[in-house]
This record gives sequence, C-alpha cells and structure tokens, in this order.
Amino acid sequence: MKLAEAESTMQKTVDSTQRAFNTIRTGRANANLLDKVQVDYYGSPTPLKSLANITTPDATTILIQPYDRSSLNIVEKAISLSDVGLTPSNDGSVIRLNIPPLTSDRRKELVKIAAKYAEEGRVAIRNIRRDALDTIRKQEKASEISEDESKDQQDKLQKLTNKYTARIDELLAEKEKDITTV
Repeated sequence: MKLAEAESTMQKTVDSTQRAFNTIRTGRANANLLDKVQVDYYGSPTPLKSLANITTPDATTILIQPYDRSSLNIVEKAISLSDVGLTPSNDGSVIRLNIPPLTSDRRKELVKIAAKYAEEGRVAIRNIRRDALDTIRKQEKASEISEDESKDQQDKLQKLTNKYTARIDELLAEKEKDITTV
C-alpha cells in the first residue's frame, strides 16, 4: 500500500465518519437523519431518499413526499421501524416528522453515539496505518527499499495518521457542540 493510497483511504474514512455524524439528531430538522432508512419497495430494500422528496419546511419538521403515492404507507412503516426515533404522521399525501426538543439525557446519549462513531473512524484509520506499515516492512525485508527510505515512509505515514485522527476529533468536537447547544 503506497502512502497516496493510504491517504486516500484515510480521507474516505473521515468522510464516512462525517456521514455517520450527519445521521445523529441535534434538535433541528435535517433530511440527513433519514439517510439510513430503507423501505421494502416491491420486495427490495430501497433507500428512502430515492423514493421520496425530503424537505425541511421549518426547524422542527421534516416533510416526506413519496413520488409514488401508493408507497405512502410502506414509507411510513419503514420510518416507524427504523432507529430514527421519530413518529411519522400521515395526512394522505405527505408524511410529517416533528422533531421534539432534546432532553438533557437524550443529548448525553447522542454525544456518546457520536463518540462511538468517532472511535470507529479512528480504529479504521489505525487499521489503514497497520496495513501500510506491513507493506513498507515487507518492501524493506525484500530489499526493494532501503532502511532509510523505510523509516522516512513510516514517519510520513504516522504524520498522515495523526492528521486524519485529528480531523475526526475536530468533527467530533463540532458535533458535540451542535448536540449540546440548546
């Protein structure tokens, strides 16, 4: 694994962690809360965002308007069964999700969930580093690169690792601030 490959993979890990953070509710309506919702549409699991128009008309409401009106009930059921934690209300043409204000206990839970996502991201980055280190050491053992080159690449790899774990920590701090702000 080359350093450029490792950096690219680490960036993808940071992006994935950011997407995971976007699914955490912060007390304000956000269409990203529904990114993980899958609807059983004609027998196949389909992402909700490909079946419906999702908008946020105000800070406390998410409006879901299915493209196919006949799918309204299955969309409502999928939201109810998901881990979003919101109760859908169906008026026959659209589904409304009202975002209640967060309690302090729920905020603490959400901060813990965000910390868990951040730790998963950090672990993934450390795994990328481990794989790249193995490759560098194998190249050194096979005399493809010199000992000095190996040390230089290992140092660069550690700097990349530090950079991307720091980025995840920054994202976590932003998300914690977002969650705890009333």
